[in-house]
Amino acid sequence: MNIALNPLLDFSDLPQFEAIKPEHIGSAIDSLLEQCRTVVIELEGQSAQVTWENFVEPLENVTEKLSRAWGIVGHLNSVVDTPELRAAYNENQPKITEFWTALAQNLTLFTKYKALQLGPDYASFSAARKKIIENAVRDFRLGGAELAEEDKPRFAEIQEKHAALTTKFSENILDATNEYALYIENEAELSGLPDDAKQAARAAAEKDEKPGYKFTLHFPSYFPVLQYADNRELRATIYRANATKASELGGQPAWDNTQNIVDILKLRDEEAKLLGYKNFAEVSLVSKMAQTPDQVISFLQDLAKRARPFAEKDLAELRSFAKKELGIDQLEAWDVTYASEKLREQRYAFSEQEVKQYFPEPQVVAGLFRTIESLFSVSIKPDAAPVWHPDVKFFRIEKDGALVGQFYLDLYARQGKRGGAWMDDARGRRRIAEGKDGIQTPIAYLTCNFTEPAVVNGQAKPALFTHDEVITLFHEFGHGLHHMLTRVEELGVSGISGVEWDAVELPSQFMENFCWEWDVLSHMTAHADTGASLPRTLYDKMIAAKNFQSGLQTLRQVEFSLFDMHLHYDYNPDGSKTVQDVLNEVRAQVSVMTPPAFNRFQHSFSHIFAGGYAAGYYSYKWAEVLSADAYGAFEEASQSSGNVLSSDTGARFLREILAMGGSRPAIESFKAFRGREPTIDALLRHSGMAA
Repeated sequence: MNIALNPLLDFSDLPQFEAIKPEHIGSAIDSLLEQCRTVVIELEGQSAQVTWENFVEPLENVTEKLSRAWGIVGHLNSVVDTPELRAAYNENQPKITEFWTALAQNLTLFTKYKALQLGPDYASFSAARKKIIENAVRDFRLGGAELAEEDKPRFAEIQEKHAALTTKFSENILDATNEYALYIENEAELSGLPDDAKQAARAAAEKDEKPGYKFTLHFPSYFPVLQYADNRELRATIYRANATKASELGGQPAWDNTQNIVDILKLRDEEAKLLGYKNFAEVSLVSKMAQTPDQVISFLQDLAKRARPFAEKDLAELRSFAKKELGIDQLEAWDVTYASEKLREQRYAFSEQEVKQYFPEPQVVAGLFRTIESLFSVSIKPDAAPVWHPDVKFFRIEKDGALVGQFYLDLYARQGKRGGAWMDDARGRRRIAEGKDGIQTPIAYLTCNFTEPAVVNGQAKPALFTHDEVITLFHEFGHGLHHMLTRVEELGVSGISGVEWDAVELPSQFMENFCWEWDVLSHMTAHADTGASLPRTLYDKMIAAKNFQSGLQTLRQVEFSLFDMHLHYDYNPDGSKTVQDVLNEVRAQVSVMTPPAFNRFQHSFSHIFAGGYAAGYYSYKWAEVLSADAYGAFEEASQSSGNVLSSDTGARFLREILAMGGSRPAIESFKAFRGREPTIDALLRHSGMAA
């Protein structure tokens, strides 16, 4: 293939998604790896005194291109998975892992970074450059640079095997999700299901040229069944299918993640021991705010203790309601979501389905943009770019008339797209030349899995979002803002780069709070049929119900976080205890309701087995302390101004937190914004667990 014509090697501006094919991947990656290795060899042989310009910049320039190209490949693999793309991804991933592992173990480069840190220029470096060097020295140590030479090949082998296993873990979930189909021919069996859920299921069956209705394990398809279907047997069927996917109890044996989980944990444990740590949790925390696994565990246990009385009350009320009102004597896991929705409807006199009618996509997206524009004095405008699917939209963010960032918005669930919601960076902000035009602006991918627009009687209707989906959109956009509104000009710490993992959720969880504000919601709703905005009476009911079952929800997050931490801290993968045993022990300690014995939640726990959250899932709760406390500043401002969208407070949040990226420790950014250390008070108040 002519390298000059390879679209993956065009870094002039935006990725050429319409031109990139699986056959481009191998030659592009080989070419970029060759360039990287050439520069590394040059830098190793350099005899001149190490400077930022002759050492850090050349290495950053060449590896940034590799990261961007592989980032595009990884993104496509997540959103438009095909057999050809998957094969190309899996063929090239070992080469990528091998390069980064070798780079992290390169003692010569490590020595040069340390020389830079001890050199005469270091004192005059900006805070951002100092942080990049500090992070690099830390990452070389964690990457095995100081290992004995005889240990380095095994360390490299661990990285390669780990990368392959985590990819396989994800693929198994995607394949199990894509393969499952439940066809229901008799509409009477769908009693209680909202019309839009039935329409989507009908359209899915028609696409397969089948009669009746099709349900899948994509969230917008199966969740309404659990929430609304009166048919208990139907709920039980889809609950079991979802709870056992990618396990020994569900689908094809080839998609069972049981052994992958064990192998991943063994590799992580071995890596930690090679690096001189007792366990992988200690390795994970080196680059986080939390200091020790015990500190994290005691934080989680304290939260569980505070939440437990509320969770016990939530469950007792639900069981009593299910028995008296629904005739369910023994509340089972597949009844919980259904009974909760019915209890919410009775207690607060509204349903999620009723609320959903007020959140058509155009109004929600416009309302999100208006919120951001009001808070941070920016403007968001439609933009044009090649995309990977016709549903994807592209936008630009401007401040004072100048471009500061761009983002892709890919909102709907579809075949071949990984489940969940996430933000990823397509390109980071950095200075590439002198002057105001010398900035490379950041670009983000914002990906969700919401219900696609329906076609009713031949007419396209806009997608309707649940309030939870609106919160998810604001959450992911918070990550996007962190990436796109940075003012740091050094790649290694601009945007989300270099931010401690347990602080990275601060901006995302912070943004969720606005989804509960009347000033925000009244401007982002329009009833699907009448166009009327959300009535104040319905809003008041939503607020009254905001902390409905928050005790149960808090314990659920604590359960996942403790399970993750114990797996990576004091669990021996070679011992007699199984991963399921660890989960059972955690549940016995903190849960008030235990899932059925067949539940295999861990087999699709992608955050810790295929994402970056290993021994880090606690970050959601840790950062929620920061985000709730930060949001308190906006609540305080609204008491004097009457408007929570305070542009003055927003400007300060932008300046001290978003703009700073990873250029200083997150706790320093928080204290610069809030003027003090964080406290848990706001989190407990927001969750309805404080006096």
